[in-house]
Amino acid sequence: MSARRAIIAGTGSALPRTRVSNAELSDRVDTSDEWITDRTGIKFRHIAQPDETTATLGAAAAAKALEAAGMDAGEIDLIILATATPDNTFPASATKIQRLLGIRGCAAFDVAAVCSGFLYALSVAESMIRAGSASKALVIGSETFSRILDWEDRTTCVLFGDGAGALVLKAEDGDRGILATKLHADGEYDDMLFVDGGPSTTGTVGKLRMKGREVFRHAVVNLAEVMTETLNLAGVHADDVDWVVPHQANARIIDATVRKLGLPAEKVVVTVDQHANTSAASVPLALDVAVKDGRIKHGDLIVLEAMGGGFTWGAAVIRF
Repeated sequence: MSARRAIIAGTGSALPRTRVSNAELSDRVDTSDEWITDRTGIKFRHIAQPDETTATLGAAAAAKALEAAGMDAGEIDLIILATATPDNTFPASATKIQRLLGIRGCAAFDVAAVCSGFLYALSVAESMIRAGSASKALVIGSETFSRILDWEDRTTCVLFGDGAGALVLKAEDGDRGILATKLHADGEYDDMLFVDGGPSTTGTVGKLRMKGREVFRHAVVNLAEVMTETLNLAGVHADDVDWVVPHQANARIIDATVRKLGLPAEKVVVTVDQHANTSAASVPLALDVAVKDGRIKHGDLIVLEAMGGGFTWGAAVIRF
């Protein structure tokens, strides 16, 4: 008897109108294209304008995912938004996206796990679909990190961008779909990547702070381990993988991680050069790029992975 699985029925993405190159950024910050490219692989990022928010970008990406799935918004019975930069402290920005899409009555909520947020949201949605409490879900990662950057700190502000990615999951019996997910967290390291504000502490939004070298070291180890762990849960080998869609934080982290797994660079989807680190949006945004340009095809075995502040990290193995 075939198992009830959550399959990816459609993907979509959205980027702010304004695209900023390293050269343009160097007019504002004491940096250079060479310095940024050498350390991160980033060449461009998109920055949201005042009329572009986490909710509007998320809704635009979700609408494209629905179109790709050939599905009407009214069919959706679950919306999960992964974000660290919601429009408001409350209500959940997922409910704003729900309203923008013209959907009424279904469950809609936010998940906060920073850069790993999309993997957390995906795991929750898959569990709900497998349990039968949802049948068609929108899983969205959307961020406006430019709102929480310290533009005087060149070590962090050059790393991030804004954007959104989304996918439609639907229940289907068969061998396709999400085969395994695995999530981790360790609050021992919460001072290595954090925002120095919040409603319950400072009463302010705060700015992003990061200890880059420590984050790099933990990311390479944790991501390689969780991908191996998730592949084992799915009953597949690294050699079976067609594509890895990693969190787009830093080209060096991506390279070091896939080398630890012994995977060739040709199997890795990289968009960090064009989008920078879009936190919870980076994995679904990169996935949509690779689906739209034809690299990822139905039947391909793909691995998603991400690590973010907390620390939180996770992976998913999917038969696309």
